[in-house]
Amino acid sequence: RVFAAICDVWPQADVFTAVYDEEGTEGRFAHRRIQTSFLQRLRPTARTFRTFLPLYPAAIESFDLAGYDLVVSSSSAWAHGVIVEESAVHVCYCHNPFRYAWSEREAALGTSGRLLRPGLRWLFNHWRQWDWIAAQRVDRYLANSDLTRRRVQRYYGRESTVLPPPVETARFAPGGPVGEYYLVVSELMFHKRIEVAVEAFNRLRRPLVVVGDGPELRRLRRIAGPTVRFEGRVPDQRVAELMQGARALVVTATEEFGIAAVEAQAAGRPVIALAEGGACETVIDGETGTFYDRPDPDALAAAVAAFDPLEVDPAACAAQAARFDVGRFREGLRALVTEACAAAPNGRRARRRPARRAGRVLTGA
Repeated sequence: RVFAAICDVWPQADVFTAVYDEEGTEGRFAHRRIQTSFLQRLRPTARTFRTFLPLYPAAIESFDLAGYDLVVSSSSAWAHGVIVEESAVHVCYCHNPFRYAWSEREAALGTSGRLLRPGLRWLFNHWRQWDWIAAQRVDRYLANSDLTRRRVQRYYGRESTVLPPPVETARFAPGGPVGEYYLVVSELMFHKRIEVAVEAFNRLRRPLVVVGDGPELRRLRRIAGPTVRFEGRVPDQRVAELMQGARALVVTATEEFGIAAVEAQAAGRPVIALAEGGACETVIDGETGTFYDRPDPDALAAAVAAFDPLEVDPAACAAQAARFDVGRFREGLRALVTEACAAAPNGRRARRRPARRAGRVLTGA
């Protein structure tokens, strides 16, 4: 959705991405001119793409961007590594520096097998070197949250401007009956810590609905008790219905921003979140939600038991969510890119051709 909002700012721009899946992106880019890398011929899927991760840096660097004077990349791992002409301006919207090279490196190594660990350590070190070098080529960084801004500065030594990502708040509206269930909406990845919510609600014996898919699904099903239900990946309309009827959204990860938390507030429902990361920037403690301070089931269970979601004013939640509407994002992005172009030396100011996009790499990271 973030990438689609970026594309809306430059409707005539070309899009580059390592791999394109029209069905997986729900046809949002079917009308665009899409250019893919050599990885497209290998046909990676959502289940197999991790096998090809070592090839992604070469895939991104293989794009021919000659003749384009403005490149806007949307990057959570690789896209900021595109090589542009010396005269071009490159603005990167950074969702997070590549987590397996930086913030999640040790956690990923700790969960890998003993035989795999030395090879992964070498690979992660290689990715870290490549990632740092790539970051030095970017002209201007935009960060999706203050947490990401701090990481960009710490890992890359680069300054960045915070621009919260777009949230389609119009898809949600307060009102309607509130059910008994609590809700998780997330990719089911190891670093999302969904097991914290599953175990907490096992102990509380309260209903929990989990929306999303990913490699952790099978393990989570095994540990889930009778009050936990998995819906898998569902259409947008179903997500909106579930958010509107939930007592509260539960966030267990240290999110760089956390769009689901804003969506829940747009639906008039509060958020129970770990007191780390983007949730601290989007949820007002005691007004549109509450926080717990440790990523463990006991802390979450205590927060759920102590918090009454029905005392929260849905209108206050919706007003907080409106701060992150997609319209504000588009205006902010256009202004910041214009500023970056104006600040570039005369020989590098974008002026010759329409903007061309270096698209998001679909790594899921």
